[in-house]
Amino acid sequence: MKKIRFASIILIFVFLFSFTSCGQSDGADYSDLNNWAYYESGASQKTADVFFICPTVYSGSADSTSMPLTDESARASFLGATNMEKGLYDGDGRFFAPYYRQAAMYTYSLSQDESEKYLSSAFEDVKAAFNYYYENENNGRPIILAGFSQGADMCIRLVKECFEDKIDQLVACYAIGWRVTQDEIKQYPWLKFAQGEKDTGVVIAYNSEDKSIDDSLMIPKGTKTLAINPLNWKTDGTPADKSLNLGACFTDYSGNVTKEIPHLTGAYIDSERGALKVTDIKPADYPAEIDIFKNGIYHVYDYQFFYRNIQKNVSLRLESFKNKK
Repeated sequence: MKKIRFASIILIFVFLFSFTSCGQSDGADYSDLNNWAYYESGASQKTADVFFICPTVYSGSADSTSMPLTDESARASFLGATNMEKGLYDGDGRFFAPYYRQAAMYTYSLSQDESEKYLSSAFEDVKAAFNYYYENENNGRPIILAGFSQGADMCIRLVKECFEDKIDQLVACYAIGWRVTQDEIKQYPWLKFAQGEKDTGVVIAYNSEDKSIDDSLMIPKGTKTLAINPLNWKTDGTPADKSLNLGACFTDYSGNVTKEIPHLTGAYIDSERGALKVTDIKPADYPAEIDIFKNGIYHVYDYQFFYRNIQKNVSLRLESFKNKK
């Protein structure tokens, strides 16, 4: 009887531990600030916290499938890519961005089952970093999740696994450059997709491409993703004229805007793929730049084409969140 009672107590502790934490990692120790690209701790006049997840910067190979956290060159690229998007989000938010064992670009050429092994390892680190931040810094503050590409994938996974009981703190999840399907929405009822420019507790996502594209890594042929148009904030196929584009901004690794072009592109959501079809430009003028993409897949420009619209929207959603509270 005593053994049974003792075993029951152990099971209760295991249950409570799993309930209060959304995952642990065998990777980085996030109490070591060296494992953070940004960790803006302490008192602040800023309203929210931004938890940002960097896109893929590590090319890798068959012998190096995850970014080593000790690789100084990779860390420099990681920091630079984070800086390129930091200015979109940190106007009224403390900024937190962990280094993590991101899956190498090479792994996206593997089968889905193979690549998922490395993405799962990446997510172990992201979860551990988020847990550390949340337990040591959040104190009930509003949260903006943000990422691009692999970072967007990680953001969506965080909402699924860690926000069922935190959704009231979520201003928005900007998961730009990755897909969200209707099946995922059904499976995770708290995973809500944005319907307008000011709703909160929602995911914002889109994938930019030319009208000629019918297949990509982000939206494989035969897949339909949900999307919102960052120019008119509609989820249907209503076209947005380029006059609504407040400014395409091209940034460097220090986060500086090196070139800004107002009214560069219009856009509309394709009814078959759910892709954001970009108008008014030619694929050859904005090449894909990454070997796994062909011209016309504007993945690397997802933020840049709509920079000022996204930046304004972050402020609008945060203001809407504050007004609700």
